Amino acid sequence: MANLVLTIISLLAIGWTLVHAGEPSPLQDFCVADFDSPVRVNGHACLDPKKVTADHFFFEGLHKPGNTSNPLGSFINRPTVDEIPGLNTLGISTVRVDYAPRGIVPPHRHPRASEILTVLEGEVICY
Repeated sequence: MANLVLTIISLLAIGWTLVHAGEPSPLQDFCVADFDSPVRVNGHACLDPKKVTADHFFFEGLHKPGNTSNPLGSFINRPTVDEIPGLNTLGISTVRVDYAPRGIVPPHRHPRASEILTVLEGEVICY
């Protein structure tokens, strides 16, 4: 009987830990980075929503191919919140990856994230 109680308590403790292991929901729908604010909390402070424009969510550089003449045969154009202020605190991003024939991107992982690939020319093998 004591073993059963101990087992149940252990399972409840493990379950309780897993339930509370998530991240809290964002407090607002968007938080465009205010680069003029001296406050730095979880990235940049939020720009006044009345001052936000569509340009804060736009980046012009993804159409430009990158230089793939390097040992890996790939180039990653990874805009940050400095180029797209609307990405601030959203936890999302976009990249352009250019590959030379037989080019690679080293194995990597994305904690709390996924990848969606769109191949415009040729073929890509992912493992």
